[in-house]
Amino acid sequence: MSSPASPSLRVLTGITTTGTPHLGNYVGAIRPAVAASRSANVQSFYFLADYHALIKCDEPSRIQRSTLEIAATWLAAGLDPERVLFYRQSDIPEIPELTWLLTCVTGKGLLNRAHAYKASVDKNLAAGHDPDADVTAGLFMYPVLMGADILMFKAHKVPVGRDQIQHIEMARDMAQSFNHLYGEHFVLPEAAIEESVATLPGLDGRKMSKSYDNTIALFAPREQMRKQIAGIVTDSRAPGEPKSTEGSALFQIYQAFASTEETAALAKAYAEGIAWGDAKQLLFERIDREIAPMRAHYESLVNDPARIENTLRAGAARARELSSAFIAELRQAVGLRNLGAQSAKPQGAKAGKTGLPTFKQYREQDGKFYFKLLDAQGLLLLQSQGFDSPRDAGQAIAQLQKDGAAALAALQARLQPLAGVAPEAVAAALRQLAQAAA
Repeated sequence: MSSPASPSLRVLTGITTTGTPHLGNYVGAIRPAVAASRSANVQSFYFLADYHALIKCDEPSRIQRSTLEIAATWLAAGLDPERVLFYRQSDIPEIPELTWLLTCVTGKGLLNRAHAYKASVDKNLAAGHDPDADVTAGLFMYPVLMGADILMFKAHKVPVGRDQIQHIEMARDMAQSFNHLYGEHFVLPEAAIEESVATLPGLDGRKMSKSYDNTIALFAPREQMRKQIAGIVTDSRAPGEPKSTEGSALFQIYQAFASTEETAALAKAYAEGIAWGDAKQLLFERIDREIAPMRAHYESLVNDPARIENTLRAGAARARELSSAFIAELRQAVGLRNLGAQSAKPQGAKAGKTGLPTFKQYREQDGKFYFKLLDAQGLLLLQSQGFDSPRDAGQAIAQLQKDGAAALAALQARLQPLAGVAPEAVAAALRQLAQAAA
């Protein structure tokens, strides 16, 4: 299947390949992401972040098994690899190359402020150790690799939790630094915070997390799941005593799977003194009703690793149609060029950094986003008015790059008049860009 036509919105989601998915992952991330992947006019990217996993795990067999289980989980939960780009990070060689390009424009001070690195340093200092004890370069450079994941595919939106917002902001900083030096190449991504995404309590009432060892495995065998649900902590109220839904982990988990009517019925049963054993049986039956068909699909996928491998490789092939073309553009921009493909420039000539006209996008103190077009010598040819979002500014640039001089009239209201600039010079610069991209 060929890559989709240019969408109005690109959304990218990464899944680290460590651990086995549990019910909390399903409710909080997998189920809403799969539903969002079916949206019209959205091109969705879902990747297995196995390079990232190497920072957290040094057990090869565990990473391999987790990659298999997580890929099977997303496919069993309804992710359609024909509709989205579903790939393994390590199958895209352009990503580590882009990581290096970004490393060369990213200030160390920016990385010093990364939450994960600062937490490791603070822990070492509190223990009286060297600040960087056991801190790998991989941990320190983690935000740059994440930036490459996002910027490679020009993602507009990246769904993340609040604790991940910093990584999106850092990716924007890297993109702006690169664009400032080499011209307009990267889209500035935005974090998409889903305020309504559910956080599921675990067996002990705390947030369901592998760190607390309180999870319910998503695709555990049926009887194993029944036993885990039976282990949910409840209070000591006996059968017949009214029970409160407030703070009840059992009720909250049920609510995440049940309809409004079903939830109301269980709340009524709580008030009427349902026995905890009966309530847990109701919860098990309700979860199993949704999970059982997916469990069967999951088991068939896990037992056929070659099928998953083929799916991931097919997704990577589609993704590389985009990444290989983009990395070639970036190589040209930074000067990693075919020496035989262009004539030598006089040593003192004031050529632009790319030898081509360039767009530069930036943000002013008024909070609005602007762009300008410079010729190869750095002379200003075109200046925009302010846009409310980087995406709007980027779409205007894309329209100019695609339609050339024909787009000038359509965008006239968003452009500032410049004295002394001939319209023919602007049109020629746009033609030059179009020819270079062809």
